[in-house]
Amino acid sequence: MSTAITEPAGHAAGGPLGLGCPRPVFAVAALLLGSFLVGFDTRLFSIGLPDLRGAFGLSFDQGAWLNTFATAPQIFIAPAVAWLAATFGVRRVLFWPSLVYAAISLVLPLVRNWELLVGLHMVRGLLLGVFIPATIMIIFRNLPTRWWVPALAVYAFRLAFSLNTGPLLIGLYDTHFGWQWIYWQDMILAPTIGCLAWLGTPHEKLDLGLLKRADWGGMALLGSGWALIYGALDQGNRLDWFQSGLITCLMAGGAALVVAFSINELLVRHPWASHQVITKRNIAVSLLIVLSYTATSLSNSQLIPGYLTNISGLRPEQIGWSLFLASGLPLLVTTPLAVLLIRRFDARMTMLIGFVAFAVAARMGTDLAAVWGPWTFTPIALIQSIGQGFTLLAVIVFILANADPKQSTATAAYIQVVRLGGAETATTVMATFLRHREQLHSYLLGLHVPAGSSHTDGALGAISRIFAGDGTSPQALAARSMASLKSIVSQQANVLAYIDGFQLTFWIALLGLLLVALLRPAPPGILVPPPPQWRFPRRRRSKPANFEAASA
Repeated sequence: MSTAITEPAGHAAGGPLGLGCPRPVFAVAALLLGSFLVGFDTRLFSIGLPDLRGAFGLSFDQGAWLNTFATAPQIFIAPAVAWLAATFGVRRVLFWPSLVYAAISLVLPLVRNWELLVGLHMVRGLLLGVFIPATIMIIFRNLPTRWWVPALAVYAFRLAFSLNTGPLLIGLYDTHFGWQWIYWQDMILAPTIGCLAWLGTPHEKLDLGLLKRADWGGMALLGSGWALIYGALDQGNRLDWFQSGLITCLMAGGAALVVAFSINELLVRHPWASHQVITKRNIAVSLLIVLSYTATSLSNSQLIPGYLTNISGLRPEQIGWSLFLASGLPLLVTTPLAVLLIRRFDARMTMLIGFVAFAVAARMGTDLAAVWGPWTFTPIALIQSIGQGFTLLAVIVFILANADPKQSTATAAYIQVVRLGGAETATTVMATFLRHREQLHSYLLGLHVPAGSSHTDGALGAISRIFAGDGTSPQALAARSMASLKSIVSQQANVLAYIDGFQLTFWIALLGLLLVALLRPAPPGILVPPPPQWRFPRRRRSKPANFEAASA
């Protein structure tokens, strides 16, 4: 039996024309808004965290932990949302959480108590983790098959678009509306999503069969394990990893829970996320490709914004328009083009084009210099938009084309684990890599600036002449010149570290190309285009000039 998806899940739900709902346009609108709400909320919170620390009166440590507490619940709940939607129905899973989410978003800017602030952010993160998996379920349960690839394109598009539009929105909120709108925007969006889901999805009865054989232990073990691992990854770079007993305990505890989850899935009669899903070659390699995509796309989501804010010292409102116009806006072209290619050709070809674009952009980033500004990255960002628009959509379609519909909840669970856990792992590894490379380059550059050398004295003298006219005392002038020289060396060390970061993403893009080459063709199904029918014109044999004479 073919393992490809061969029948839309919407048929099982009933409804006219096999759509599963009488008004699919509302379901599509819920999908759009739900996808963008998750992308923008996550991105806006991470970018606006320094402003939120000041607004709430938090220390640096409290701000760092607030980010962890706000995101870890997403990882806890997200793998189980597909099962919850299949058991309780998409309408119930989306409608009521959206109302609670809106209420919490209204109250949060008014809270100043630390414990209450953490508790509300944890509940908010738990609800936020519901939206993306639940809206994806709308695609397969309530939409006709011809809409599947475009609807999945919305999911892939919102991830890249929110990454490149987040700085622009933060700048607009800070400048014109106030930081509170980081939360208050959801007072409008979240209830709208709930109402659209209520109108656009059918009323589904509670699936008592799934509820009775629920693998509660497996869901709790996997969610808790990855939440603890996420906490260790998010705080590890700040607390110096295994030099901290807390990080060691979080990592060991999370790993033990994940191992216990694996044992549980082997022993229970009805496993929730069977390991058979990831033992299939195409799906296992595709999940590795998702990790490669997540890591190589850091050249756009982490390296460029990080360089402009940390090294160039620019605010989000100063870099927002350049990122939006160079990376966000081109996605309106590259994403529909990816849909067209996937519908006509093998999805593996689209993946190859995406990774090639990432490799070219990363190679261009290795020419980074300290004088680069926001608009200097425009050619790199334009090429990266091709990689972002092509790669993720193609690999998601390929995974679903190789998935068994009977194991859809397990497939969705592992996709969410890779999506959230892989993103945090890649971000943490890159941050640690940049920190160590900056320390190395700072040491190596310092060897060429020894105290008392003629070159060092000449540089200090040149800097002193710049500050000599402001009436500063000789002692203060010497200290000021020394501090400026240290700043120049530190800046160059950071530039070299970011060049190494671009080089790392280049090699990861090449690894992605190698993984794509290991994929086998997907079995025939709804998401797989038919093979091209090559027709060659027949050559007609020419008759000899004396044919009639010879026959006569």
